[in-house]
Amino acid sequence: MKTGSYHHRGGRQSLLGLPISTYLRGVAERFPERDALISVEQGIRLTYSQLFARADDLAKGLLHLGIRRGDRVGIWATNNAEWLLLQLATARIGAVLVNINPAYRIAELEHAMTAARVQALVVMPAFRKSHYVEMVTRLCPEVSSQAPDDLTCAALPELRHVIVFDPDAGDEVERPGPGFLTWPEVMAAGRSVSTAELDTAASILEIDDPINIQFTSGTTGFPKPVVLTHHNILNNGYSGAEAMALTEEDRLCVPVPFYHCFGMVLSNLACLTHGAAIVLPAAHFDAEATLKAVDSERCTALHGVPTMFVAEFEHPEFSSFDLSSLRTGIMAGAPCPPELMERVIEDMGCTEILIGYGQTESSPCTHITTREDSFERRTQTVGTNMPHQEVKVVDPSTGALSPIGEQGELCFRGYHVMKGYFEMEEATREVIDADGWLHSGDLGVMDVDGYARITGRLKEMVIRGGENIYPAEIEHYLGRHPKIAQAAVFGVADARLGEDLGAWVQLKEGAAATPDEIRDYIREGMAHFKVPRYVRIVEEFPMTVTGKIQKFRLREIVEAELEISKFASRGL
Repeated sequence: MKTGSYHHRGGRQSLLGLPISTYLRGVAERFPERDALISVEQGIRLTYSQLFARADDLAKGLLHLGIRRGDRVGIWATNNAEWLLLQLATARIGAVLVNINPAYRIAELEHAMTAARVQALVVMPAFRKSHYVEMVTRLCPEVSSQAPDDLTCAALPELRHVIVFDPDAGDEVERPGPGFLTWPEVMAAGRSVSTAELDTAASILEIDDPINIQFTSGTTGFPKPVVLTHHNILNNGYSGAEAMALTEEDRLCVPVPFYHCFGMVLSNLACLTHGAAIVLPAAHFDAEATLKAVDSERCTALHGVPTMFVAEFEHPEFSSFDLSSLRTGIMAGAPCPPELMERVIEDMGCTEILIGYGQTESSPCTHITTREDSFERRTQTVGTNMPHQEVKVVDPSTGALSPIGEQGELCFRGYHVMKGYFEMEEATREVIDADGWLHSGDLGVMDVDGYARITGRLKEMVIRGGENIYPAEIEHYLGRHPKIAQAAVFGVADARLGEDLGAWVQLKEGAAATPDEIRDYIREGMAHFKVPRYVRIVEEFPMTVTGKIQKFRLREIVEAELEISKFASRGL
């Protein structure tokens, strides 16, 4: 008899008990002539046999450089074929791929490289206003004078190799400085490494070996390096594909960034575990490129965060694209409004679209809806936990199991829980308890069938004059206002109350409203202490590249402005 909010879900198939490359090479042998990767912008089309042959050549090049099992190899680039090749090559030899956000600047790059102790960095020259090679050179000026096989960097003492590739130039890559290696040079050097040596390097790998370091998104503070294993991400990608019912006949359009778990695991590994094709529309999300790719490549599945789907619908020529091949996909990263789900189903024909939920620390997916779930469950919940996973909801103050239907903190246990934060034992113990439960920091409720609804962030809870306030509750209420497109509610430091409330509100196109009107609307339907003191009508929010609002930035902006106002009022 169920006594509280706990759910375990078995699986029809056992967990995959192989290192990533061993399993994927078996898939490639089954579907050698099937399309594996179509990089539309680059004009690259690779079958499974071609993709894995090139990945092996790159893996041999890494071995030639002395990179071995457990060494950290960073990738700082947008989406392209080379990114996927490096993902497969590092998995082949057991090197740990370190995903570096292409939106990072110098200070953030230095933090990531230092926190993960990166030994080799693979980087593209530039993208738009981000000049990656220039920033690497400023951080490590030694690349301008030292030889590539004798590189030592004062700022990054572990760094030994910097490899540059150009996704637009192919094999014609210019060396930006004496200390750089080029991608073609690494590939050529690999010819001196035999296939037997490569197989030997792969033969010692274990499923619980670290294989990937990803950084938490940074919506609530400074990113931490999350260590994921072969077992973590291979099984999570496989389960995601099973949820979508992918086969070798499917073609998944992937506009989400590879550096994030969504792209690397639920897109790339989901396809590769089932012989499906990865269709990469562009280096960075572009609504038109995504719609064109779905149309021209007859994609059967599409991934994205809600803001991406909204941008696709808002494209002035949306109706001119043939999207009739679509049937499924995953929307994740933020709540999906019912009206958006309706449009995805009706206007895109994506009738089997799924809602996913998780976090980097859980590889990433913990919950997903099913193709059979009702419209209400696909918009009001994040589904049930994936196969071979446990989930429970607990009282955050006592740790006791919460009753069904009552709010508490979601906790996860199973194969998908990260190995930990890299060389951060204390921080790891703060989120993974002695019994192996990962404490998500997310608040939610669970029903009797195990369906979960996310209600907010534990750390986002605002305590205003002794009253506990959950911003998600107010945001949900604001979402019902006919003029409001999106809202973010957050805490602001206050000398008298401890904290007060702020709200940034984005209106629907053509709508007009005042802050007082927003406050009056909340006052009519909610307790007085939930009415924000600081309300601002905005055109956009500070966002992560994965489409999440950075609430800590909203708090910083408002508090900084209040400080300036305070000084001004004093005549200072």
